[in-house]
This record gives sequence, structure tokens and C-alpha cells, in this order.
Amino acid sequence: MQLDLNQPDFKAAIPILKKIEAAGYEAYFVGGSVRDALLGLPIHDVDIASSAYPEEIKRIFKRTVDTGIEHGTVMVLDHGTGYEVTTFRTESAYQDFRRPDHVTFVRSLAEDLKRRDFTINALAVRHDGTIIDLFDGLTDLKNRQLRAVGDPHERFHEDALRMMRAVRFESQLGFHIEATTKAAIAANAPLLKHISVERIAAEFNRLLVGIDRRAGMQDFLDTHLFAYAPKLAPHQAALQQFSELPNQAFTSIASGWTALIFMLKVAPESFLPAWKQSNDLMGLVDQAVTLLRKMPTPTAWDLYSAGSAAVAVVSEVAALMDHQFVPASLTTAYEALPIHSKKTLALTGRDLIQAGVRPGPAMGKILHQIEYRVVDGSLPNDSKKLLAAAIEMSREPS
Repeated sequence: MQLDLNQPDFKAAIPILKKIEAAGYEAYFVGGSVRDALLGLPIHDVDIASSAYPEEIKRIFKRTVDTGIEHGTVMVLDHGTGYEVTTFRTESAYQDFRRPDHVTFVRSLAEDLKRRDFTINALAVRHDGTIIDLFDGLTDLKNRQLRAVGDPHERFHEDALRMMRAVRFESQLGFHIEATTKAAIAANAPLLKHISVERIAAEFNRLLVGIDRRAGMQDFLDTHLFAYAPKLAPHQAALQQFSELPNQAFTSIASGWTALIFMLKVAPESFLPAWKQSNDLMGLVDQAVTLLRKMPTPTAWDLYSAGSAAVAVVSEVAALMDHQFVPASLTTAYEALPIHSKKTLALTGRDLIQAGVRPGPAMGKILHQIEYRVVDGSLPNDSKKLLAAAIEMSREPS
């Protein structure tokens, strides 16, 4: 079988493969780009595997960077683009279920491919498009099946994160996990405790926004992987409810986390740090969950406090949870607010100081009251009227 390599990313990298072959070595496209191209999905970075050792790659190409030379990876720089070339390798025992004790470079493509995680990721392609399929990965692609290469227990002992990758691929690609592979995940789920939170979170985030989230979440539960993920062990029932939401893909990780945390009934500010999520994501999810808990009748101040990004998230999540909810209604209500930021309030602290109000906590409270009353519509956003109201407030006994 041949793969059409006319996609720009492949086409631009073909000369790299040819140059390695001209020097007397083998070189192939491998990994996710091959899989995705065969599935008709967009491809991103292309990975190249070669029988040439790192020092040999560095002799073939004038411009290289040692991006991971201890693992056999050298980046070849070509016309402003970097291509990672990794030497065929075998790996020793994995004492920590994450990294091999040492890596051995080999000349055999078969030895290299047999250490990969799933058959659909163990395909190699020559520069002319010829596909090398040693583990029946093409059949698994056709059947939309995830099957470990060789003994799944060995693959998961080599890198326990592969179990999370399985449920992530299930959600992301809409595949199912083959029975023997799934049974091995269930048997080895406790190994996940050896994996860093950051690596687990990266896979789980992608699971949340997949096209078949239900399948990925259901196997995440069935195999008990959830019990070894941060803070999820006590929440099996809520996770089951989450997995049964309509199988519509979330448009963002924030939407996925908002729905999940809402259903778990936990506080985002104490839950998400355990997952090592970014401050921006945690802030947005916190605002969105707060607003979602005010549904279906949030006040103008609730919408204002949430902000436009959180309103968009809640519109999506609320519609998923309640098919009668009209997402545009929340957006329309937000857009109709008199102001959307304190920056557009027609009164500032400087205005109050110039009017004789002393700076301090009391003045801050006055400005907050003015902001609140403008948002709820009881005061117009007019500088003269706001100043008059503020001065009146300043005269009231504290």
C-alpha cells in the first residue's frame, strides 16, 4: 500500500529522507503524522526514524541541533525548518515505568517499531510513499481499533502513560480499545501512580475535547485508571454521570473542565492545582463554574463578574446539560450589559479625589457600589450622575 505524500509537511521533508538514503542508510516517516495522514486528518510535525546513528546524521547534514541526542534524536535544520531524526533503537528495562534505564541504537527498523505503543503508531513510510506495516496496523486503522504492539503488559510496564494515551486516542480518534489491550490496562492501572501529573493531565485534557469523549471516559472508568489520577478516586459516580453527557465535542479544554468540576461538585481553586493546569485556565474555569452554579437565572452582576470568555464557556456547557437551553440567550444578556469592564465606568478614583472625597478603603467601597449599580441598571453610566451619586454616598454615615 502507498501513502500519498503530497501534503506539504511530507513533501518538504522528502529531501531529508533521500539524503540519508543516499549516504547508505534507511530513513522513514513514522508516528502520528503517518497515522493521521492515513485517516485523512491534518498532520503536524513529521517524525523521521533512521538507521543512521546520531553522529552519522550530523556528518550528513551541515546544520543540526542535539535536541535529544542521548535518546538518538538530532534536529536537522533545512531552509528554516527543523526535522527531528531519531535513530532506530531498543530500550532496556523500565525501572520507573516511565523511562528506560538505557537506550541502545540499532540498525533494524523492525526492532525499532516493535517497542512502539500501538499498532496504528507503528507504521513506517519510505520517501516514495511505500508503507511498512509489520504489526497489522493498517487493519487496525480500518477497523478503528487500538491494539498494543506485541504484549500489552510489556508495553504498559515500559511506559505506564501509554494507558492514558489509549483512552485519549479512543476519544480523539473515535476508535475502540481491543479487548486484550483493555484488559491489560485494567490489570496495570496502578502503574499510573508512577507517572507525573503533568503527563497525565496532558492526555486527559485531550480526552476531554475528543470526538468520542463518552468512549474514552467510559474506559477511563472501566479500567480504573481514574482511581490513580489526581483527586478523582472518590468521584466514580459523578464521573459516570459526566461520561453520559451528550457526546458532543467540547470546543475548549476550559469547557470540558467546567462541566466536569460542576458535576463533581468540587471547588475549582482546590481541585485544578492538583492537575497542574495553567493559571489562565484555572481562572477561566473558576469564573465559569461560579456562573454555571447561578444558572438558569444569573443576575446582571453574575454575568459581568464572569466576563465574556466564561459566558461563552457556560453557554456551551449549559446547552450540553439542558437541551432546552438556548446558548445565545446568555450571550445576548451579557452583551446587553451597560458596561463590560471597570475601565468603561464613567467615574474614576481621580474624579472622586478632585471632588473632595478622601482616598482610602471607603472610596474603594463607593466606587464598587457605583459599578454595581451601573451594571444592574439602577444608575446610568453618565459621569455627572455617577459623581453626584458617589458624593451622596460619601456623606452617608459609615
